[in-house]
Amino acid sequence: MEEKRPVSARPHQLTARGRRSASVTGVKDVLSFDEQEVMLETELGLLQVKGQEMKVKRVALESGEVDMEGQIDSLVYSDAGHYRKSGESFLKRMLK
Repeated sequence: MEEKRPVSARPHQLTARGRRSASVTGVKDVLSFDEQEVMLETELGLLQVKGQEMKVKRVALESGEVDMEGQIDSLVYSDAGHYRKSGESFLKRMLK
């Protein structure tokens, strides 16, 4: 059964600073991340951030916020289904 999260206090917003960092609000979950890609589930669908040396610096899912840095090459939104790498939320995977 999927866990219920409170609706984000902040609507979805994406702020990129000089292709070196970005802040995203309205985030429901961090689906996956590595040095080339960060995949987020947002209120407006999936957000794929591709780049080099990508790092997720801060995750606050209770307030729906994620901060990342690295060389950002592309930002792509998608409405494609319910992408789940392992069927579990980011926090559940990290706390194992």
